Amino acid sequence: MTSTTTQSNRFQIFVWTLFDFANTSFSVMIVAVGYSLYFKEIVAGGRGRGDFLWGIAVSISMLLTAAIAPVLGAAADFSSRRKRFLFGFTIISIISTALLTFVDAGMIFTGMFLFILANVGFEGGLVFYDAFLPSLTTDRSYGRVSGYGFAMGYVGSLVTLLIAMPLYAGGFGQENLPNVKLSFAIAAGIFFLFSAPLFIFLRDHKTTFQYKVSYVKAGIQRVHETVVHLKNYSNVSRFLLAFFIYNDGILTVISFASLFATQTLHFSLQEVLVLFAVVQASGIIGSLVFGIITDKIGAKRTIAINLVIWIMIVAGAYVAQTKEMFYLIGAIAGSSMGASQAASRSLMAQLTPKEREAEFFGFYDGLCGKASAVVGTFLFGLISYITGDQRISVLTIGLFFVAGLILLERVNDKEHVRTMSESHV
Repeated sequence: MTSTTTQSNRFQIFVWTLFDFANTSFSVMIVAVGYSLYFKEIVAGGRGRGDFLWGIAVSISMLLTAAIAPVLGAAADFSSRRKRFLFGFTIISIISTALLTFVDAGMIFTGMFLFILANVGFEGGLVFYDAFLPSLTTDRSYGRVSGYGFAMGYVGSLVTLLIAMPLYAGGFGQENLPNVKLSFAIAAGIFFLFSAPLFIFLRDHKTTFQYKVSYVKAGIQRVHETVVHLKNYSNVSRFLLAFFIYNDGILTVISFASLFATQTLHFSLQEVLVLFAVVQASGIIGSLVFGIITDKIGAKRTIAINLVIWIMIVAGAYVAQTKEMFYLIGAIAGSSMGASQAASRSLMAQLTPKEREAEFFGFYDGLCGKASAVVGTFLFGLISYITGDQRISVLTIGLFFVAGLILLERVNDKEHVRTMSESHV
């Protein structure tokens, strides 16, 4: 009986991680590499104007997701229909992604609208996807099972990049544009194919209530309660502010790295794909290495080290003149990216009082995680548009890491919140 249960749990975890494999096809091919370049160069006509419009599209999509995150969190908590909500957001993202194949030069509004819709579907669905984790394993295994998902996601990114690479051999020449647009359809197909097992096989947790729950009212109430409670936990508040700032810088790097590589350093499309394959591979290594380092020296120190590395990355990108140097910078950025995310989640878990874990993590992942993608992306695009120089925009990103590092120093990671918290309740 125990063996059968264990096998069933392992299968449930496997189909859950497959969704990570599936959705990274969207994040890498639409957000990071393929469509972001196509939109700037072909749809928007290139140069600073393309940066500005892409920055607006990313900012709007993340702002919308942040605005509805509390409602989505309430729906995930109070509903026994998480799978239905996840399916709805996933289908919206997949269909919108597939429709990007019909976006041609000059179709700026359509191109932005479909991307915003696809990204809201992608980001919004993650709230319900993450909500499955507690029902898949025990709290002692959250980190390991979550890590399986991250690892599967990196594999999905690499597979998508390898499939798309031949399609980008001809660059953005007029005769090769059908191949480029085909990669968007392939991303949508991978998203659909590998997300399907979750909807077919994963069991949903059944919850029944004696009264009807309004998700909108519950979401607004949740935000109000979290803000009120955060006032009693100044240490958590300080970290959330630091995380909001430096995470904005990280997300801006992800959104504009390919645009910087092509315009400023004149990477070909295939070279950009190779660059991101290097980033994904180094991300796996960085997550593993810095995971060990975090256990040795603590999450706060690990984050601080990585923020210093990010400052060096930004400085290196500003002075980079060769593609070889930028490949090296990309590898370092990839290793630091996974490490920053993992260490941040660890520090949040360390600082959060046990009785408010779900509440504070909803704020961390939902509002802080999503909304932090708004300012940096808009600022990068605006400065690039005004100055015509992406290197100046890159220096702007560095300010987010410097500010994040300064704010992080105000966080006391030695405070034993799990024993002290009761005095605040």
